[in-house]
Amino acid sequence: MIQVENYEAATSQLAQTTLRSVLGQHELDEMLAEREKLNVDIQRILDEQTEAWGIKVSNVEIKKVDLDESMIRAIARQAEAERGRRAKVIDAEGELQAAQRFREAAEILSTQPQALHLRYLTTMQGLASDKTSLILFPMPLEFIEAFGRKGGSGGKDAERPQD
Repeated sequence: MIQVENYEAATSQLAQTTLRSVLGQHELDEMLAEREKLNVDIQRILDEQTEAWGIKVSNVEIKKVDLDESMIRAIARQAEAERGRRAKVIDAEGELQAAQRFREAAEILSTQPQALHLRYLTTMQGLASDKTSLILFPMPLEFIEAFGRKGGSGGKDAERPQD
């Protein structure tokens, strides 16, 4: 059993030491978010230590935590890095979702030719709305050959003038 002569000073010193020890084990955002849990933990530790002195610690409340400038700068850098990390994760999630949607669209377009034709027409409509663009219409050779056959025998003979 530890005997103390000045229980008020001893309790105060023990409280400060315990506070530093407990807070040192947590990140700042944990300290802010879980203040009640930290209060309970510190109260339990202090009560166990002071019981031998005949002191009952019934309540602990962390009011203010003072940080030096270097800690404030370190915390700010950590917060900035965390925001950057979250932004990268959000970007990656967006890329993953876009890739999944493109894959689904490609599967639909590859299995349903009508869907591909509709996509082609929709693209052409979008291009036609811009008056400043030059539009080239790619056509399959089969399409051009079909027009050539309708005009006569098709091919080179169709282009010769009649005598």
